[in-house]
Amino acid sequence: MTSKRANQWLASADLRPTRQRVALAEVLIGDGKHRHVTAETLFEQVKLGGEKVSLATVYNTLRAFCDAGLTQEVTVDGSKSYFDTNTYDHPHFYWDDTQTLTDAPADQMKITQLPDAPEGMEIGSVDVVIRLRKKN
Repeated sequence: MTSKRANQWLASADLRPTRQRVALAEVLIGDGKHRHVTAETLFEQVKLGGEKVSLATVYNTLRAFCDAGLTQEVTVDGSKSYFDTNTYDHPHFYWDDTQTLTDAPADQMKITQLPDAPEGMEIGSVDVVIRLRKKN
């Protein structure tokens, strides 16, 4: 079922199911649950599964998945990128102690007003990352 789900996911975006893409897709969506991964953590998970793939291929494939609308990139601290298989607009929690990203409950968040976009521009999306740390 994992491979079938991965192939269907790729086909939904008209992406050719190369060996590497299928291997990465199986890890990302094979069990039907959403994932938040970095390229490095996905690389390690695929390696543990016995697949030979380079870190550069993982980065390139994740970029292709983003371009095809299969994943979205969430940047934390301006330098660390997470790739989310849930592509609908929703907020995230970033856990400082474990450096992980999870979905935050969208139904509990209300954005009542945004600033006007500069002339000639429009707001494409709003990314909300809520940083969490343990209480002192």
